[in-house]
Amino acid sequence: MEIESSVKEKANLFFKEKQPNLAEHIGINFTKLGMGEVSGTMPVDQRTHQPFGVLHGGASVALAETLASIGAWLTCDIQRQTAVGMEINANHIRPVRTGNVFGYAESLHRGSQSQIWQVIIKNDDQKLVCVSRCTLAIVPLR
Repeated sequence: MEIESSVKEKANLFFKEKQPNLAEHIGINFTKLGMGEVSGTMPVDQRTHQPFGVLHGGASVALAETLASIGAWLTCDIQRQTAVGMEINANHIRPVRTGNVFGYAESLHRGSQSQIWQVIIKNDDQKLVCVSRCTLAIVPLR
């Protein structure tokens, strides 16, 4: 995994204190963590299939929100703030039956109270599978 030096301390804290979560259950693995960009992979298998044997749209959305949420969190003052999803949309372009999908999230807007991230998901052949946009609230820790 590639970790940008500007987020290395936060990334180490994230992995050290991480609780069991959906991303682990469905096999999401991070491949890059950076300031304003995050990428990762997810298998297309029985954990992520819909009943008809193709990648579930909800699994694509879970990948998108996971990448965007971690990306937004990496930009926060983690002693005072965290990032939570407010809205997400997704356009599902093509079905995937097997293999892996690769997600690339990039920050489009980083404000003090909200962020907007775009996530592009491609298959093993680098063909577009899904395009998603996620709006996150930057909220104070309680």
